[in-house]
Amino acid sequence: MRKLLALLLVFSLAVTTATNIAYAQEDTTASEEAAAEDAAVEEAAPMEEPAAEQVAAEADEAEQLSGFQILKKYFIDGDWKFMSFVLICLILGLAFCIERIITLNIATTNTDKLLARIDDELKSGNLEGAKEVCKSTPGPTASILYEGLKNADNGPEAVEKAIVSYGGVQMGLLERGLVWISLFIAIAPMLGFMGTVIGMIQAFDRIQAVGDLSPSVVAGGIKVALLTTVFGLISAIILQIFYNYIVNKIDGIVNKMEDASIAIVDIMAENNVFSK
Repeated sequence: MRKLLALLLVFSLAVTTATNIAYAQEDTTASEEAAAEDAAVEEAAPMEEPAAEQVAAEADEAEQLSGFQILKKYFIDGDWKFMSFVLICLILGLAFCIERIITLNIATTNTDKLLARIDDELKSGNLEGAKEVCKSTPGPTASILYEGLKNADNGPEAVEKAIVSYGGVQMGLLERGLVWISLFIAIAPMLGFMGTVIGMIQAFDRIQAVGDLSPSVVAGGIKVALLTTVFGLISAIILQIFYNYIVNKIDGIVNKMEDASIAIVDIMAENNVFSK
């Protein structure tokens, strides 16, 4: 329930951000279309000097902007219809990543310390005390050790079977949400490429309407196309880094679970739990 509420909150934030960007995009689009029409109609004056002055003005403006302002400017310059979808994919993907990282950090257990406490309880013949140690310790490792201790009366084979069966359940819980992160990693660049194709189509439509191949006519559509691709790839790269970290974290927890599963059977055998 907490995860669902967090995702809804993040989604509403993404929608609000996209709406604000859409309003800003409408204002800038109107001015850009007017400037493009003026540039298309002017045929008498040469284009080289104004283009050079415009490039110099844009360079000076870019130097005065901060990093966040530059990012916001380029985001607005891209087509907001596709840039908003890419932003939503990034935000939702980060929400799943943060949820997984928090869950996995909570699930990380000091297995050596846990096994030592179980060993101390079993040495004194307190099997119920060993179970209580596992129940009071959070994490999947303590859960599978508890399942093994519950089946101590049925012999070592039953203990191993219970640990293996419950270990598969815990593996599924650890990997929950990874499929959604993979989905957003795949969708973000696809949306960027779709914006690229549509931007190129718009550029060629503008060339056809104007009947001129001047740079000022083509540059707008190509810029939109490239910006959507860049933001889609950046979103996928960010999510891929988090995804690899999460997978590495899961592998570490699983290795500790397997080591603890082998050790608990040896500890129970050394303390003659199976002979009782």
